[in-house]
Amino acid sequence: MTAFTIQDASRRSGLSEPTLRYYEQVGLVGPIDRDENNGHRRYGPEDLHTLEALACLRSTGVGIEDMRSYQANLTRRQETAGEQRDLLLRHAERIEAEIVAQHARLGYLREKAALWDARDRGDTAAEAAAMQRARDAASRLEVRR
Repeated sequence: MTAFTIQDASRRSGLSEPTLRYYEQVGLVGPIDRDENNGHRRYGPEDLHTLEALACLRSTGVGIEDMRSYQANLTRRQETAGEQRDLLLRHAERIEAEIVAQHARLGYLREKAALWDARDRGDTAAEAAAMQRARDAASRLEVRR
């Protein structure tokens, strides 16, 4: 069997070594085999596959508890397929909402830049129009107070 060091597993998965240790500690992966001579972790190909999947989930903002649910459901494929779908769709909807919010922020910044561009050029009509568009864009921002 091919065995990989924690450094190899970190490099291949994109997860830091402390994260790999933490994921083992909280039961998302492992238990990881240990080298008989020095006690260092030795990751197998299946461990790497699991870590790569967890890295993908993490990169989309999936939290530990949902990762834990996802991992637990893998062993019961068919009977938990609906749960897996719902978990992933819930996170997809969260990301879609984040995208909408980012577009609103981008629109606001562009309109404010247009306002200042018009002011720099001395174009009062363009400045007034940009000011109104910036106000409209500001109304679409989720401002925390």
